[in-house]
Amino acid sequence: MAISHLGFSLISIVFLAASLVMLWFVILSGLTHTSPLSQTYFLRADTSGISGSRAITQWTYFFICGLDNNGCGPATPALPIGHAWSSNPSNAPAELVGGYGGDTTSFSFWYLWRFGTVFYLITLFFEVVAFFASFLACCGRLGSALAGLIAAVALLFNTVAVSLMTATFVQMRDAFHANGRDASLGTYAFGFAWGSWAALFISTLLFCLGRRGSKDNSGAGRRGWGSRRRTSTRSRRSYDGRRVKEEYP
Repeated sequence: MAISHLGFSLISIVFLAASLVMLWFVILSGLTHTSPLSQTYFLRADTSGISGSRAITQWTYFFICGLDNNGCGPATPALPIGHAWSSNPSNAPAELVGGYGGDTTSFSFWYLWRFGTVFYLITLFFEVVAFFASFLACCGRLGSALAGLIAAVALLFNTVAVSLMTATFVQMRDAFHANGRDASLGTYAFGFAWGSWAALFISTLLFCLGRRGSKDNSGAGRRGWGSRRRTSTRSRRSYDGRRVKEEYP
């Protein structure tokens, strides 16, 4: 009984930890030149000829960088995607440029990625809380229920975050392609982002299964005790019957 429940809890913690690690890789992308952070970016595009831009631009969570995440600009929270070029740029895809972020970013992309970055931070907060709460899952059903609930909240925000991320940078890639420019999505960033989501989903599911498994095992234990009690009662009655026959033949 305890081994089965403990097994569910430990596997859930492993998946939750894996989700957290991959989420940190996404958020810290471009921070150092160490692998895999140096290979992690959301979008790489040819921005040559756009006023105030590099020849190749890569967008990460906090930074706008050059090729291979070199020459990154200052870290900026809720980074406007148009900070890759100057205000009112020439030769930039028209869908990306507008009156937001100092006349660098369009309305839709300003809010898409702004909300995306916020939901990632909310996800990170709830995942950290869920990770510490997950150790209570090893103690019983209540701990599993608490950890599963917090992980489910983190999963909700993570779903919104990765959806906004995907929508933002897939549309950006398409806009660059329509403008006759090369652009590609970052394999590492998208892999880590969706891998983190999948690991969190599995962890949440296992917390719920661990709670159900613990309940079923407890019920089985109670039924087994009741069966042993009934067997013991019948044995005593049989023994008393034999005693009566022996004393009163």
